[in-house]
Amino acid sequence: MALQVQGLVDWRGRPVDPRRHGGLKAVMFIYVLIVMTNMGNIPTMLNIVSYLHGTMHMGIADASTTAANFYGAICVFSFLGAFISDSYIKRFYTILIFAPIEILGYMLLACQAHFPSLHPPPCDAAAGQCAAVSGRNLSLLRLGLYVIPLGEGALRVCGAALGGDQFDGGEVGGDDPAAAAAAEARGKASFFNWFAFCISLGGLVGLVLVVWVQNNEGWDLGFALAALMALVAMAVVLAGLPFYRHRVPTGSPLTRILQVFVAAFRKRNVTMPESLVEMHESSDGSTIELLDKTPDFKFLDKAAVDDGDRRRWSACTVTQVEEAKIILRMLPIFLTSVLGYVPIPLLLTFTVQQGGAMDTRLAGTSVPPASLFVVPIVFQMLILVAYDRAAVPWLRRATGYAAGVTHLQRVGLGFASSAAALALAAAVESRRRRCLGVAEPAMSVFWLTPQFFLLGVMDVTSFVGLLEFFYSEASAGMKSIGGAVFFCILGVASWLGGALIQAVNRATAGGAGHGGWLDGADLDASHLDRFYWLLAVFELVAFFLYLYSAWRYTYRHHPRVQPSMEDAKVSATATTTTTKAEV
Repeated sequence: MALQVQGLVDWRGRPVDPRRHGGLKAVMFIYVLIVMTNMGNIPTMLNIVSYLHGTMHMGIADASTTAANFYGAICVFSFLGAFISDSYIKRFYTILIFAPIEILGYMLLACQAHFPSLHPPPCDAAAGQCAAVSGRNLSLLRLGLYVIPLGEGALRVCGAALGGDQFDGGEVGGDDPAAAAAAEARGKASFFNWFAFCISLGGLVGLVLVVWVQNNEGWDLGFALAALMALVAMAVVLAGLPFYRHRVPTGSPLTRILQVFVAAFRKRNVTMPESLVEMHESSDGSTIELLDKTPDFKFLDKAAVDDGDRRRWSACTVTQVEEAKIILRMLPIFLTSVLGYVPIPLLLTFTVQQGGAMDTRLAGTSVPPASLFVVPIVFQMLILVAYDRAAVPWLRRATGYAAGVTHLQRVGLGFASSAAALALAAAVESRRRRCLGVAEPAMSVFWLTPQFFLLGVMDVTSFVGLLEFFYSEASAGMKSIGGAVFFCILGVASWLGGALIQAVNRATAGGAGHGGWLDGADLDASHLDRFYWLLAVFELVAFFLYLYSAWRYTYRHHPRVQPSMEDAKVSATATTTTTKAEV
């Protein structure tokens, strides 16, 4: 008897058969997409500050702010791709549309880096006579730096959601539905770990290959190589078309949620009925997931009361109301996670400049500062493999959770690691500054290894945990939006970090020409150590705010699984009662 998966179709619109569609054979193409795109994106994101400071002659603060805005734009533009794929176009086709946009952005930057007339002429930075990029050249630079995020944002969020769809079968049937459901649950829990592994693998190769090209062969070839990698990624993901499960778009989820708030306001004086029979629910078969009524946010329940008003913005279903409740329920996690991530892009950006001011020699060879991120990426990859292959099965048996621990517990560990990383970074920078002007040799760049290790721990925990959390908690019609919410956290945090740099500079600037902590042409004239200590305190406060929000969070589905799911011999149906997050 053939298995069928609810709510998903193949590329021809026919019902999906999990024996031929989805699973590992489908996600292999998505893994290649993630590896190839990140081979170009990660080294560009981490090394772009060197390009802006060295080639475009921006100051430290401006270069760091522009780099943070570039990274933030990638994350925030993911909302556009998520909205389109959830509302109108399948995720696969959204990837094919936006990949050429990313390629165009890299080619714009490659052209600007290649032609001398499009960027400032070489100069002596030590003499302080460099003119920063301006005018039309600055406009061209900004155009390229925002076209890339427009394409990459859609690729990363749709890649994550499309991969999750290959294991997110909803209700499965067949001769042994328990075994099928167990396999789907284990596959989806593992997918997000390997998704993060592929990001790291792409970053590892890119930080060795692309950064070497950027620093030795020229930024024009480096940007062109990133464009070529995106082109290959698009070709590979196209080759997997016959194997994918495709979720059919269900219309704008943002519109559905807005309708709930409008209807709830219009019916604010309506008396709530005692029976659910008097409340609207979809019966036309178009809804791919029906959500049960929950007791919280009762002021929204009136939107689904059947009072005879059939206007579009007055008649909402229970499922619509529950979708709105899901968003409200996740809002505190979103806000506190934004605060927790604010210091991270700043730490990544300044670590490149911090490494450039240290002794980068290794066995007689000078290591490019951006390539130092190979260290946390290697740590992250090793930890991810050990976690997924060894720790998760043991934790699953010990705790009963499908992923070994809850998503929010995993995120909390990451934020604690980031606070420790910031404190270590501040201590290392303080020691580096004390070595200035003395007879001692310059500090080795490998003093940064401990903070790199802690950053790797954070990526394994918070990055994967938040991505899986927002995808899992979102309703079936909002899976891409759920992933975009996570990437939006990174984007908003980056933009807030850029604003924080400017605010700290203004607040710490003294009179008589004394600049702020991050002013000056190089780190020796700045006070990065003080800024790191400030970020460490900020991260610690954000961590405790997150703990409170996570403790109060109510899961949409019980995070535990039946012990028998491990061998798939009995029913693996998860209870739909909500429970407090165990944090």
